[in-house]
Amino acid sequence: MALESMEFRCRLGTETGEVVEEVFVSESEAQLRQELEAKGMYILSLQRRGGFSIPVLSWERRRRVKTREFLVFNQELATLLKAGLPLVQSLDILRQRVDDPGFKRILNDVHDRVRAGAALSEAFEAQGEVVPGVYTASLMAGEKSGGLEEVIRRYVDHVKVISAVKRKTLSALVYPAILLCLALIVVAIIILRVVPEFEGFYLSFEAELPVMTRLIVAVSAFFRAYFLVVFLGVIGVVGGTWYWLKQPGRVMGLDRLILRVPAVGKIAARFATSQLARTLATLLGGGMPLVNAIDVASRSLGNRFFADQLTLVGQRVREGEALASALADRKVFPEVAIKMVEVGESTGSLREMLISVADFFDEEIDTQLGRFVTIIEPALLVVMGVVIAGLLIALYMPLLQMGSVLA
Repeated sequence: MALESMEFRCRLGTETGEVVEEVFVSESEAQLRQELEAKGMYILSLQRRGGFSIPVLSWERRRRVKTREFLVFNQELATLLKAGLPLVQSLDILRQRVDDPGFKRILNDVHDRVRAGAALSEAFEAQGEVVPGVYTASLMAGEKSGGLEEVIRRYVDHVKVISAVKRKTLSALVYPAILLCLALIVVAIIILRVVPEFEGFYLSFEAELPVMTRLIVAVSAFFRAYFLVVFLGVIGVVGGTWYWLKQPGRVMGLDRLILRVPAVGKIAARFATSQLARTLATLLGGGMPLVNAIDVASRSLGNRFFADQLTLVGQRVREGEALASALADRKVFPEVAIKMVEVGESTGSLREMLISVADFFDEEIDTQLGRFVTIIEPALLVVMGVVIAGLLIALYMPLLQMGSVLA
């Protein structure tokens, strides 16, 4: 009985560095992948057209794998491969040691696919967006070059460094965020609880209240009367903003706006540049051609504006232009990074120079964060003091005026 042929839409990277999209007909996904790889193609994405398919995993599959658990898995996988254990047996051992149900389902499916003859990269790529594209691309390059274990270790180092920078950034912003939340809580307590008590006391006197006091009392009365409306309005604004960001191109616009914010924009630009350089270095180290590495890196960047600019850079590089020249033409990438990339291209050590770029900007991020926190913390304290002092003065001003009259 003949197998039914199926159509697949493929996004491929050629040996010359071009990225093409074509539709192929094959009896199975595994067979098509083998045919394309035999022709020297890099499979960037492969999707079946039409037909009906049942998802392999449940809703848990849509949730991204936790970074820490994913890193532990890859460290253990690299160790087992280095010890000479076959890939299928290594996956079988590791999937039994995973506690997270969602990740366990993913590894079960990956194990079954690899045992059926699929490559490790295509088995993880079949899991969808829950697995980073940089990871599957790194595996693909490692399988091509025969250095799978080395590529996995390089990916682990790549994620560790990027995660460390993210942790530093979040840690630096924790204290200012706590100060801001405390300020909002204190102001809310004064407006909703303290002002009404003073308002009742003021009504016992028939004297006219100061303008500042009347304003505070009016604001308190408004929030107490329309608290539910204000609360629903805030939820509506948050929901509307979320829906707006889901529209095509909106996130890119927001990321571009963030880059223009004083202080914050510089840190965001340095982080995007560091992530870009380290991702490219990881992919090039695995043996992936530069154009394909740029394409994968553009889909993995957190800042979508930088990702869009990098896509345009990839098109110029595909046409034969040097990477440094293409980056310079976009006028959004830091000048220091462009100069270092230019040196790397001219000396034939682009990967090493990209690592240097990433290390340089990681240090810059640390320095900029230190300066930002040094300025923002006292600024928040001053603002908190001024706001709370203003509220208290507005509340006690009538009492001071009445005291001076009685005296």
